[in-house]
Amino acid sequence: MSAHTPQLVVHRDKELMAEAAAARLITKVVDAQTSRGHASVVLTGGRNGNGLLAALASSPARDAIDWGRLDLWWGDERFLPEGDPDRNVTQAREALLDAVPLDPERVHAMPASDGPYGSDVDAAAEAYAQELARAAGPESHAAVPSFDVLLLGVGPDTHVASLFPELPAVRETERTVVGVHGSPKPPPTRVTLTLPAIRAAREVWLLAAGEDKAQAAAIALSGAGEIQAPAAGAVGRARTLWLLDSAAASQLPRSLYPPASA
Repeated sequence: MSAHTPQLVVHRDKELMAEAAAARLITKVVDAQTSRGHASVVLTGGRNGNGLLAALASSPARDAIDWGRLDLWWGDERFLPEGDPDRNVTQAREALLDAVPLDPERVHAMPASDGPYGSDVDAAAEAYAQELARAAGPESHAAVPSFDVLLLGVGPDTHVASLFPELPAVRETERTVVGVHGSPKPPPTRVTLTLPAIRAAREVWLLAAGEDKAQAAAIALSGAGEIQAPAAGAVGRARTLWLLDSAAASQLPRSLYPPASA
């Protein structure tokens, strides 16, 4: 099975999905730290991303991770002032980050709209691209680190990160980070990783829970093009994993996943 062939795991409900994803992530991070001394993960916002972080926070196994040797990045961010409750990093801090002993130098938040770049979202995106490039090693497959796991929530319209169907950001083939103007989902101004950056990850995990994600999952997993269905273009170099609950999987053909995973 190639990395571009998604593997599907379907859980009974979103709570089980979050707990299982958290356990899976702990194992992956510990394995990476054991083999290389450090690990890198790209976080996602939204209800499923935050649900995973909350499950990780309450997991008795969380202390297996050496939090001081973990680099955290973000797949996208709402271009709002520092500390705004709608920012993904603010929600991640509340769900998990403030409760674990991370190295602040290894928490790579995307710039805020009241940061050094002011309201210039394109300059903020370029700065984040440069930060990623500085962290990329000689083994990296793009101007970004070889992330161990890159997490993505899947939107009802098949968007991932802030890559929305048909909009310019999803068509980007060179830059690793871009500013988003006129997002169909508020707020309109955002910073996002592009598909080239996402595809540099060793593993890409897509999270989808709830009936409102069922059609998006079916479209993205049915061979749709990435311009029309950005989630279809989110693949990892070694593995692409879809983690769903039964509601989000309800419109998938049973041939796509084994009954044992239900």
